[in-house]
Amino acid sequence: MAGMTIGKLAAQASVNVETVRYYHRIGLLTEPVREGAYRYYCDEDLQHLHFIRRAKEAGFSLEEIRELLHLDAVKDRGRIRAMASIRLQDIQTRIQDMQMLAARLQNLIGQCADEKAHACCPIVETFKN
Repeated sequence: MAGMTIGKLAAQASVNVETVRYYHRIGLLTEPVREGAYRYYCDEDLQHLHFIRRAKEAGFSLEEIRELLHLDAVKDRGRIRAMASIRLQDIQTRIQDMQMLAARLQNLIGQCADEKAHACCPIVETFKN
């Protein structure tokens, strides 16, 4: 797939052209050499964009992604593991928070179903306070 224009690269990576340009500006993606009026991208650029997207989906910030790429280049797998462990802990904490929220909402739904026990809807009253 060598010789992709920025539009084709963006489409293949499922990102906006402006996203590619932004990654250039912040140094997360290198700009290819201009050939005539266009810059042409290669498969490596596409793989790089896929990596960025997947790392973002895993919850890494763009600065953390930059660090991951640097650590990979210098083969510092220990630091990469540490960063992934921190991200995993964050995800697990958010899962616990969401489970507690689900339990609270389930409780409120149950209270709301008992229309005789409450003059006002417990769900609405909870959100008001």
